[in-house]
Amino acid sequence: MVNINKLKGKIVEQGLTVERLANIINIDKSTLYRKISNSGETFTIKEADLICKALKLTFSEVNDIFFSQYVA
Repeated sequence: MVNINKLKGKIVEQGLTVERLANIINIDKSTLYRKISNSGETFTIKEADLICKALKLTFSEVNDIFFSQYVA
């Protein structure tokens, strides 16, 4: 389960918007919004990898965002 709150925080920290991130990883902005609103359940490995690179995430951040058992 993806920790969407941490993902959104990292997007802001990097000075990006969801629209800009979608452009960087070459997917439609509505697709990225939909994936985020679905708790990230439909991110592909390729998309997650591109997001990690675009946001310059550390190994620890990748684990915290994409491999956490986050319960709200």
